Amino acid sequence: MKLLKIFTSRIFVFGLLILLQAMWVILFTSSLLSSYAWLRPILFLMSMSIVLWLVIKDENPSYKISWIILIFIFPIFGGLLYLFIGNKKPSQHLEKRMKPILQQLDQYMLLENDVSSLVEDGKEHGLTYLSQLGYGTYQNTQTQYYSLGDYSFRDLLHDLKNAKHYIFIEYFIVSEGFMFDTILNILRQKVKEGVEVRFIYDDVGSLTTVPYHFEKKLEQWGIQCVVFNPFVPVLSMALNHRDHRKICIIDGYIGYSGGFNLADEYINAEIRFGHWKDTGIRLEGDAVWNLTTMFLTIWNGYKHMDHDYTLFYPQVYCSKKYKNDGYVVPFGDSPTDDEPTGENIYLNMIQQAKDEILIMTPYFIIDDVMTKALIMASKKGVKVKIITPGIPDKKTIYKVSRSYYHTLIQEGIEIYEYTPGFLHAKVVLCDQKIATVGTINFDYRSFYLHFECNVLLYKTSTIRDIHNDFKETLKLSQKVDQKHSRRFKGFYEAILRLFAPLM
Repeated sequence: MKLLKIFTSRIFVFGLLILLQAMWVILFTSSLLSSYAWLRPILFLMSMSIVLWLVIKDENPSYKISWIILIFIFPIFGGLLYLFIGNKKPSQHLEKRMKPILQQLDQYMLLENDVSSLVEDGKEHGLTYLSQLGYGTYQNTQTQYYSLGDYSFRDLLHDLKNAKHYIFIEYFIVSEGFMFDTILNILRQKVKEGVEVRFIYDDVGSLTTVPYHFEKKLEQWGIQCVVFNPFVPVLSMALNHRDHRKICIIDGYIGYSGGFNLADEYINAEIRFGHWKDTGIRLEGDAVWNLTTMFLTIWNGYKHMDHDYTLFYPQVYCSKKYKNDGYVVPFGDSPTDDEPTGENIYLNMIQQAKDEILIMTPYFIIDDVMTKALIMASKKGVKVKIITPGIPDKKTIYKVSRSYYHTLIQEGIEIYEYTPGFLHAKVVLCDQKIATVGTINFDYRSFYLHFECNVLLYKTSTIRDIHNDFKETLKLSQKVDQKHSRRFKGFYEAILRLFAPLM
């Protein structure tokens, strides 16, 4: 019965179909080459032309090098392979959905009380940069940091129960179990009370955790639903573009984000890889608008429902004035543009740091630019501490992450592994003054392929809570010494590092 379930699962069937397509392409091309010998030099020239094009293309150097090496290893098929899956750009279908909505939203992106131009050192810390991309800097916002997903879950339930007008939810993974079932029961009740509920989940992220066409069941309960970028068993790079965001918006003025998905392991109701360490952030006030615009971009890309975006302003259902407590900038990253926003913000924070850089990340696959930025910070006398998982959820990615340790440790950077289990938090704190909390990992997928979101906090009282969380997490983590780090660099790790940008 268990085997039957595996063999009839969508991931097995779709995976088999993709494998068959790949085999067909290889066999078909081989057959053509056997019958038409003149095709071989043409395919070879095409591969070499793609190599030359990659050399001059404005592209991440590590990504280009990985593809160039792969094409040289397979000079006949390499060019074809790149044409099939090498382009990091989203499918035209996905871009056509998003771009018109972004144009519609453009005039609404910045609220009148955006203060990015008024912050004295806003340019230095990236606030002006984010404002130019449409992500305003706001005061009049209360923030609360959660050092565990367990803690955010309690408040999230409370806020959902008190929703009066609408609830917007967007998550990468939705998994049937205690956490999601509890939320779902509240959402169903809210629908009965007349509250509008909109729900977005990623099809690949939830491929094995909810039934096929789960959205139909939600629609039957009155919950409007979008399944992001449905998994179609066709060889295409578009499969790689996922909605990795975690957003919940309640009545326009309460918002949640962070690393946690809607699955039991994120609140330690299920133990999969030891203790699950995650983080979250709750916003109340004007800054929630940035999260709302991210949600509405994807929602209207699929549904085309909204025309008057002012109906979702934070002030519509909450005119409360909050005590000014620093500056808050939720911001997104999207593969539909050529702007690696998440990577740029991380690099800027690292380069601007004067005393200390603290990083938590579950996946640590970085390019030369990020490596040099961290090393240069250390050489300037900045203390750099990076915390990664002690127990991995993906062993191959874990090996790639560890292969960076030795080089960084040699340069005075301290690496720690969270010994109780898996650390899924994505948090950066610099000089106890500026921090980000959100969904953006230190890897190629987050920087270039996924839809992501983070919250930038500058001089907020929450910074102290984040710093305390780092101190407590370091107590539970094992420092990796230089001698031990040597064992993480071998032939297998070198091969993995070579093709890390393609993972």
